[in-house]
Amino acid sequence: MFGISVPQLLIILGIIVLLFGTKKLRGLGGDLGSAFKGFKKAMGEDDKEDKEDKDDADFPAKDKVEDKSKATSTATQTQTSEQKEHK
Repeated sequence: MFGISVPQLLIILGIIVLLFGTKKLRGLGGDLGSAFKGFKKAMGEDDKEDKEDKDDADFPAKDKVEDKSKATSTATQTQTSEQKEHK
């Protein structure tokens, strides 16, 4: 009932080209394409980050475990030296 036929689409396209011009439509198409490309890239990076977060949560990296032990030993040494100063 409300279908648009091919001749009607061509008329609409012709009117759009007359209103905006080919240069503006070409620029709009390029901007739209780069926006889609950026969106896909962002979604891909988001998926990678989610996957890495899940991997890190299950199996922490060895260097992260070592960093925590170093931080703990440094904090313990600081507390010990502060206690000696107070006495």
